[in-house]
Amino acid sequence: MRKTYVTKMPDKAGAFLVASRIVAEHGGNIVRVNYNKAVDLHTLFIEVSANEEQHKLIESELTECGYLVELSEDASNAQILMIVLTLPDVSGAVMPVLEILNSHKVNISYISSQENGTGFQYFKMGLFIENTSEIRFLIDEISRICEIKILDYEVTDRLLDGTVFYVTFANEMRKILGLNQEETNQVLVHANRMMQLLDEQKKSPLKTFDYIRRFATFVRDRKGENFKPQVSFITLTDKLTLFTIEPPCGSNTYVIQSDDELLFVDCGFACYRAEMLALFKELFHGYSTLKKSAFITHADLDHVGLLSEFDTVYVSGSCYDNFELEVEGKSNFRELNQMHEPYCRLSRIISGYRPPLLEKLIVVGRRNFTEEDNNCKGGQILAPLGSHFFGGKRFDFYEGKGGHVRGDTVIVCDALKLVFTGDIYVNIKGFSEDQREFNSLAPFLMTGVDSNPALAKEAREYIVSKYSDYIICPGHGAIKKF
Repeated sequence: MRKTYVTKMPDKAGAFLVASRIVAEHGGNIVRVNYNKAVDLHTLFIEVSANEEQHKLIESELTECGYLVELSEDASNAQILMIVLTLPDVSGAVMPVLEILNSHKVNISYISSQENGTGFQYFKMGLFIENTSEIRFLIDEISRICEIKILDYEVTDRLLDGTVFYVTFANEMRKILGLNQEETNQVLVHANRMMQLLDEQKKSPLKTFDYIRRFATFVRDRKGENFKPQVSFITLTDKLTLFTIEPPCGSNTYVIQSDDELLFVDCGFACYRAEMLALFKELFHGYSTLKKSAFITHADLDHVGLLSEFDTVYVSGSCYDNFELEVEGKSNFRELNQMHEPYCRLSRIISGYRPPLLEKLIVVGRRNFTEEDNNCKGGQILAPLGSHFFGGKRFDFYEGKGGHVRGDTVIVCDALKLVFTGDIYVNIKGFSEDQREFNSLAPFLMTGVDSNPALAKEAREYIVSKYSDYIICPGHGAIKKF
């Protein structure tokens, strides 16, 4: 067992030698020593590994020679926590941390910092802590205002170990995604909530955090030159061409090109804005001067990341309500499901999502939901909302019962034998290797991607049957022709 001795030694040569001999004579091993003359001329912290009987003898002899200060009952379990703080290199940056330490009555046994020309200073501190519950609250408070790394500690209870784990995880996410302090704090909060929900289902907490880390790393590693979507096109008429863009993660983006106008259907994650805009400019000559409108199948974050790019966006009434909730700072329809909320909140941060401007949205129509719509075989599987014309062709909007998510919309052009299904239907067999890897993460972290799996299945089977001779454009995966 380990024990930290708070000693008061005379300021003269050989003082530490005396203490070292006492420890060695009784079979103890000094595993850590902390002393800073500038902080306290006489106080030396000695952490010793020994058995219970050996500790009794060591403590007795150190007391006899006047080296051992009187400890409170709690202090008998004290330890030194070594941390490094990353703080901006500005006057007073360390003050909030010192105020936290003072509020917890924590003594600093060691402190060191030096400017390094980076705009940040790294403060290394040794903190004398009397009980592990204090460490837990201390780390939590400090981590909310700056990056903290735990250099060395002895795990003395499960809660402390968990606290250190969370802080380490938050620092990893900060580096992967380039997050600021507020975003890092939010990642930690939502990751913890997700872990608790999955833990109740007997799912591994470590697997939860590994999946979140994989999610963030996957998104980051496919930016810039590594963003390699699959792009294909189909000639619909002599004036209309359908382009399909399948990114490594996020929804498919469909673009129908006419002479001087582009119609988009869904538009992927916000974090790939720069990459997608570069691709649009490559595919469509004079892109910046073309009129651009969009249809949205549903309001999940991986389908609506680029809405600010378009002049007009056509949505169902439910999708509009969803965006309105976001603009007001409230939980959207997906986030009202407690099993889905933590994942969605994390996705906002990881993808850099921002709600669209409501004035750009045009509501095609609203579904009048009834009690029957909550059950399979009841109500309309796809209720008509309204229509919009593009390139001389009529596109009809139909809203489902919310099996995937409230507002899930199917968009059909009978003249072109074309149907956009959103995520009511996804072509799993048509996934690329990247898509297959990424799309394995959400079902685990959300415990399933459908709000009501039975209703989602009913709508999916209806689409496959009714539009069997149409070109089906799924939310994810390759276009399907049955």
